[in-house]
Amino acid sequence: MRKSKEHRKNQTTNKQLELFKERPKAPDEERGDVNDSWKRRLDELLSRLEEQRALTETLLEEIVGYNNLKEAYEQVRRNGGSAGVDGMDVETLGEWLRENVEQLRSTLLEGSYKVNAVRKVEIPKPNGGVRTLGIPTAKDRLIQQAIHQKMNIHYDPHFSESSFGFRPNRSAHQALEQASGYVAEGREWVVDIDLEKFFDKINHDRLMQRLSKGIGDKRLLRLINAYLQAGMMEEGLIEQRTAGTPQGGPLSPLLSNIVLDELDKELERRGHKFCRYADDCNIYVKSRKAGERVMETVIEFIEKKLKLRVNREKSGVRHCTTVKFLGFTIQSDGSIRVADKAEEKLKDQLRKICQRNRGVEFSQVIKEVNATIIGWTGYFRIANTWLSNYKHIDGWLKRKLRCYRLKQCGRKYSTFKLLHSLGISERESWNTVLYTQNWWAMSQKVTVSRAMGNQWFTSLGLRSIYAEMTRVKH
Repeated sequence: MRKSKEHRKNQTTNKQLELFKERPKAPDEERGDVNDSWKRRLDELLSRLEEQRALTETLLEEIVGYNNLKEAYEQVRRNGGSAGVDGMDVETLGEWLRENVEQLRSTLLEGSYKVNAVRKVEIPKPNGGVRTLGIPTAKDRLIQQAIHQKMNIHYDPHFSESSFGFRPNRSAHQALEQASGYVAEGREWVVDIDLEKFFDKINHDRLMQRLSKGIGDKRLLRLINAYLQAGMMEEGLIEQRTAGTPQGGPLSPLLSNIVLDELDKELERRGHKFCRYADDCNIYVKSRKAGERVMETVIEFIEKKLKLRVNREKSGVRHCTTVKFLGFTIQSDGSIRVADKAEEKLKDQLRKICQRNRGVEFSQVIKEVNATIIGWTGYFRIANTWLSNYKHIDGWLKRKLRCYRLKQCGRKYSTFKLLHSLGISERESWNTVLYTQNWWAMSQKVTVSRAMGNQWFTSLGLRSIYAEMTRVKH
């Protein structure tokens, strides 16, 4: 019996995936007949959606399946995160599930499950202002993750090839490589469109209407709608929401891609070259004039059709060398460099770690610096130009660390002993200590640089930003 059920499930999954396999191109597509080609593709998409709708009439049963719930819990546990309004953390959720999983499945299938409000959290943005997060309860994160896993099977295969955010086997680096290729082809002008508070402005009615075209299970649609309308709690008071999907829940990234897939399809229909990562979308054109025409019509589509708001102050048609995309800037020849703001953010992080009044052991400071360097360079190592900048940052960082270590000595005699122990003569050590006004000035003295030179930092295990950035990329 079990084997028969498993066989039917595999057949259904294979049929679902079959719907989204690439179909052979028609001859007129190869001739560039864009309008006819797009009409055929649109008809085909609608047909696929209809088939998908029929295949998803009992999708909720798949969502609450034991294996899917188990996989969802493991993902929620890996993600971690703080508790929601009910105070239940992820570990407690595991214990609760062992006793209540059947009850949870029943309430979801019956439609009696009560969605909880999300906990409002505000985090500061690097450029000022705050970003509002909505933290669901651990139970709701579990359910949202379970929904995401099954819905993604149906939606991801027909998302645009130019969409890279929140998708399996896709990354920011792939988006950058594609954008770099467009610029190298001569598309140096970028239509840079900024969506104002995108996650907070998503129109619920349009989203639910779009979901209903591809999902046949009305119980699931009601559950998703309940999550969209869940209130946001702050200091014990619940604020009801009529728009948006709060950042912080596992389902929000997929829903955002479903909303913006409509924009992707429109840009493809018009034949534009673009890259989109979440709500960060750049369109690449060959001239400023062309960019201005594109921007005007695309903004009209976004605001009138998608019911979203464009921040016109931050949007514009700009040369690629002045546009920051995912922390990078693309040069006219297609080479990629780290954006200035990203470098400044790195230095700000290192400054905080190297604050002289922290009172932390020097070995711990080195560990924290290394962790920051490894994380930052792991992402930004795709950059292939202006790498010599990082020699200067390495030098600046070492001076910060020298200053921190000198400050730890506190008294002049202790500083003298440190320098002398590191190979500096008594006379030079005393001269450095007695005739230097402050720790920062002392950190750039030749004697200090000799004592705490490259070899000394290497012995302590300090990572080099330049070495990490120029390491052979595999």
